[in-house]
Amino acid sequence: MQEQLHDTGRFATQSASKYLQQLCKHFGHKIDVRYDASSGECALPVGPAKLRAEDDALVVEVTAQSEEGLTRARAVIDNHLVRFAFRENFETMDWEGLAAAS
Repeated sequence: MQEQLHDTGRFATQSASKYLQQLCKHFGHKIDVRYDASSGECALPVGPAKLRAEDDALVVEVTAQSEEGLTRARAVIDNHLVRFAFRENFETMDWEGLAAAS
C-alpha cells in the first residue's frame, strides 16, 4: 500500500466558519462533500481534504498519494480562498509542509 502524504494549512480569520461553508458548498457542485458550521470533508480528486473552523482560524488538512497531488490540493484550497476571502487580502494558507500520514 502506498504511503499517504498530508499537509495542514492555517488561515487566521474571524470568518472561518463562513469560509469553510463557502468552500464546501462550492466544491459540492462537482465532488462529494460533508460539512456543518464547524467541520467539513471534501473528496478532492487527489485525496480528501478535512476542514475545521476554529474561533480564530480555518484549518485545512489535505491528503494525497504524491507530492504533486499535495501541491495540487493546496493550490485548489488557496485559489478558491483568494476569491472568497478577498476582503481579507488572502494570498495563501500558512502550510506546515509535507508530512507522511500513517
